[in-house]
Amino acid sequence: MRVGVPKEIKPDEYRVGLTPNAVREYAAHGHAVLVQTGAGDGAGYADDDYVKAGATIVPDADAVFAGAQMIVKVKEPQKVEWEKLTPEHILFTYLHLAPDPAQTEGLLRSGCAAIAYETVTDARGGLPLLAPMSEVAGRIAVFSAAETLLKHNGGMGLLLCGVPGVPPARVVVLGGGVVGINAARMAMGLNAEVVVLERSIPRMREIDDIFMGRVITRYSSVAAVEEEILKADVVIGAVLTAGAAAPKLVRREHLHQMKRGSVLVDVSIDQGGCFETSHPTTHADPTYTVDGVVHYCVANMPGAAPRTSSEALGHATLPFGLALADHGLDALKRDKHLAKGLNVLNGQLTHPAVAHALGKPSVDPYGVWG
Repeated sequence: MRVGVPKEIKPDEYRVGLTPNAVREYAAHGHAVLVQTGAGDGAGYADDDYVKAGATIVPDADAVFAGAQMIVKVKEPQKVEWEKLTPEHILFTYLHLAPDPAQTEGLLRSGCAAIAYETVTDARGGLPLLAPMSEVAGRIAVFSAAETLLKHNGGMGLLLCGVPGVPPARVVVLGGGVVGINAARMAMGLNAEVVVLERSIPRMREIDDIFMGRVITRYSSVAAVEEEILKADVVIGAVLTAGAAAPKLVRREHLHQMKRGSVLVDVSIDQGGCFETSHPTTHADPTYTVDGVVHYCVANMPGAAPRTSSEALGHATLPFGLALADHGLDALKRDKHLAKGLNVLNGQLTHPAVAHALGKPSVDPYGVWG
């Protein structure tokens, strides 16, 4: 198969869909890889690195899309990209369609097969292609919160870790999944006081065991959320429903009751955000303030560490991408977990949660295949 890697064009996005090491694996399987010139520059990979790995460098995105059968990206396609897709393309990338009807319509019109990293599953019920970026985002969320708390960045002027005689910040993490546990680990490592709100009692037991009781866990009821956010200096939104829009846990009316200069970090922003007042921001302009509360809602937090993120994502996606390159869409029939990643096929939505979030019907992909 001919596999294409375009340069990411979303603002402040420096990750790349395939690293040179991944390209070498595709080449070893007999596949031709087309890489847009400069695609790896942001992550520290030169065109020569890709050539040595067996790729062909092409001059622009048009050449990638025209020459490849499968497109491997990081972020969801932008309008200029989805307009290049055809029914002959397999698109393999993060999509986050639930809060993005424009992209959804673009992909439906293209007729392509679109497979979303964030809805591929594993035998344990996890999301293996979302996990590595969730790990990065959870850790970056704490660094970003600590920086945003400083006075010159609009925060209350609080040092997250405190100093002897002065208590540290209280960090409330909404959700105990991969993002949440990584955020809790980093915040605890910086000596913050950490509270994790979670609905899974077994997961709370795991968190208690992992951190040996040093992280406070609370069942995530409406009352508990309201109580904790009022005491918080930092709130990290880390909730996820696979394929669906994130629930709004913090409402506008809560903000005027929160501490002035406190910080909301919405890691769920790719799925629409879990704070009612959230809207996507960029690394170049990451924050805004509503009712005295600073919001950090960068939609591609892992893009700030593109080398680490590209390698971690590449390790996770490689076996699934190779399966698609080796077998085409038949790979979905061979692997029910990869099949869960299929969101769009032949102009129809195939993931029930995504379709429900968008108010559209979904179809059984096996029926579409015939």
